[in-house]
Amino acid sequence: MAQRLLLRRFLASIICRKPSQGQWAPLASRALQTPQRSPNNLTVTPSQAQSIYTTRVCTVTFNIQDGPDFQDVVNNETPVVVDFHAQWCGPCKILGPRLEKVVAKQHGKVVMAKPDTDDHTDLAIEYEVSAVPTVPAIKNGDVVDKFVGIKDEDQLEAFLKKLIG
Repeated sequence: MAQRLLLRRFLASIICRKPSQGQWAPLASRALQTPQRSPNNLTVTPSQAQSIYTTRVCTVTFNIQDGPDFQDVVNNETPVVVDFHAQWCGPCKILGPRLEKVVAKQHGKVVMAKPDTDDHTDLAIEYEVSAVPTVPAIKNGDVVDKFVGIKDEDQLEAFLKKLIG
C-alpha cells in the first residue's frame, strides 16, 4: 500500500514537471528504426529514426486506499475536492466523471480525492457525511466549502473557482 502511494507520488512529481527547453529531446532507438533495403536486397541500412516525444500528464484524481493515504492528499498545499461516494449510488456515478472533468480543466490548481464511504466509514464520520455524494472542499487541511448531491458543470466550475481564488 505504502509502496504504491510512494510510486504514485514519485511518478507524479516526475511527470507533472514542465519540461525546460530541450529537456525532452526525441527518443530514438535502433528498434524504432525502419530498415530500408538497397536495390540489390543484400544490404539493410537504417533510415532516419522515428521520434517519440513525451507528453505532460498529471494525475489530479486519487482513489483513497487508507486513512494515511487520505491525510497525505488532504494535508497538501494544493486545494483538494473530496468526492465521498459509494459504488451502489446512482447520483455518484453521474457526479464522479463530471467532477473529474472539471477538476482536470484546472490543470493542477486543485486535486480530487475519491474515498468510498463503504470502505472508509471512519473518514465519512469525521467529515460528517450523511448522504452521498458529498463533496467537501479542503484548503490547508480545513473544510472551506461543501455540497451534497448532483451539480451541473457550471455549478462545479463556480465551486472550484471559489476554492482556488
